[in-house]
Amino acid sequence: MEAFFSILRYNSAMTTLIKNALVIPMTEREHYEKSDILIKDGKIERIGTIDGKADETIDASSMIALPSFVNAHTHLSMTLMRNYKDTCENLQDWLSEIFPIEDKLCDEDIYWSSLLGSAELIESGCTTFADMYFFAWNTVKAARKAGIRGIIGQTFMGDAEDAEHRIREYEPRLREEIGNDDMFRIDAAVHAIYTSTPDCYAKTAEWAASIGARMNTHIAETRKEVDDSIRKYGKSPVELLDSLGVFSTVPTYGAHCVHLSDNDIDILSSRSVSVVHNPSSNMKLASGAAPIMKMRKKGINIALGTDGASSNNNLSMMKEMNTAALLATLSEMTPSAARPYDILEMATINGARALGLEDRIGTIEPGKDADIVLINTDDVNMTPLNDPFSAVIFSSDRKNIDTVFCKGRKLLEKGNLLTIDKDEAIRKTNERWQDILRR
Repeated sequence: MEAFFSILRYNSAMTTLIKNALVIPMTEREHYEKSDILIKDGKIERIGTIDGKADETIDASSMIALPSFVNAHTHLSMTLMRNYKDTCENLQDWLSEIFPIEDKLCDEDIYWSSLLGSAELIESGCTTFADMYFFAWNTVKAARKAGIRGIIGQTFMGDAEDAEHRIREYEPRLREEIGNDDMFRIDAAVHAIYTSTPDCYAKTAEWAASIGARMNTHIAETRKEVDDSIRKYGKSPVELLDSLGVFSTVPTYGAHCVHLSDNDIDILSSRSVSVVHNPSSNMKLASGAAPIMKMRKKGINIALGTDGASSNNNLSMMKEMNTAALLATLSEMTPSAARPYDILEMATINGARALGLEDRIGTIEPGKDADIVLINTDDVNMTPLNDPFSAVIFSSDRKNIDTVFCKGRKLLEKGNLLTIDKDEAIRKTNERWQDILRR
C-alpha cells in the first residue's frame, strides 16, 4: 500500500514551480537572489521570475533553496553500529571491535540499515552519497526505494587474488541490481593500504579504468597508518599509491587525508585527486585535523563526507558542515580559514566534482537534475537572516530542512519523509542489531 501511494505522489513528467525562494545556486561565489525555479521532467527548466501554472506550486518565501548535499564518503549501513564501542582509544582499536561484527553481517542487515541511513540523509538535505561497504546490492535496493542516488563501492580488502574473486563473484550481482538505472554507478572501493596489498590496488585500478569507474579509498587517516607505510614501503600512503600508478590510471577520491606532507599535497594536486574531508569522524577517533587550507591553496578539490554513523555518530550533512567550519577556524586560528561559502562548496559542487557528477548535480542551473533542498528560515534559530551563507552553516540544523527533491522527485515535504516508512526502518534495524548480537 505504501509503495502504491509513493507512486501516486511521483510523476516524472509533472511540473513543479518553486516561488520566491532565496536561491543560492552555487554557480558564483557569494551569490544569491530571490527567484523562482521551474522543475520539469526531473530537470531544472528555468530560474528567474516565472509566471504561469504548474502541476504543483510551492510558496518558498521563507525558504533558502540550495543544491541538495553530496555525502562523498560514507558507509551507509554502519548505522547498525551507531554508538557502539565509543570508548576505543583510536581508529585501530575501534576497527578491532568492528571487524568481528562485520563478519556476522548478511543481506537483510545491510538492506534495513541502509534504508535507515537513507532516511537520515534525506532528512538532512542530502540526496547523493558515495558508499564503501559489503553486500552492496542491498544498499542499491534501499537507496532506490528512498529515491536517492548512490555511487556504490565494490569493496576490496586483501590481495590481487582476492580482488579478482570479488570482481568475479560480486560485480555481476551488483550490476544486475543496478540494471540501467542512471541513479547508480559502481566505483572501486579499496579500503586502505593497511588492509589491501599494493597488487590489490594495482588490480582494482586497472579494473576500474576498464569499466569507466573511479577509485574510492581511505588515505593517510592516522599517523600510525603513515608511519607504518613508511616503515614497510619506504613511502607515505600517497607516495605509495602514486608509485603504483593508481592516480594516473583512474580518477581517485581519497577519504580523510589527515596526515599529509607537503610532497603528498603536491602529488594529490598534480594528479587531480579529490579529497573528502570527514571532520567529525577524524575528531571523534582522535585521528587529527586534515590540512584543508594547505590543500585548497594547491587547488585540490575538497568534498565533504560524514563517514559511517558508527564513527561520527550520525549521517547529517548539516552537522558535518558546521563541524568542518569550526574545525578549520580552530586549526588555523582564524575565522577566515574556511568561509561559509567554502564549506557549502565542499558539500555541493565539490562533492559532485569528486564523484564525476558535476554535469548533473551540485548547482542550481537550467539543464541539471533537480536535486534541490529548501531550508526554512522562519524559525528562532534562523532569525534574523543577516547572512544566508552563515545561517546555513552556523545556525541551521535538520529541523530546518523543509523539502527535498532528487531528480525532481519530492522525497521530503514539510519535514515528512514520503518514500520511506521511518518507523518501520527503525524497528527493523533494531531487530537486525539484536539478532547480530546473538550470532
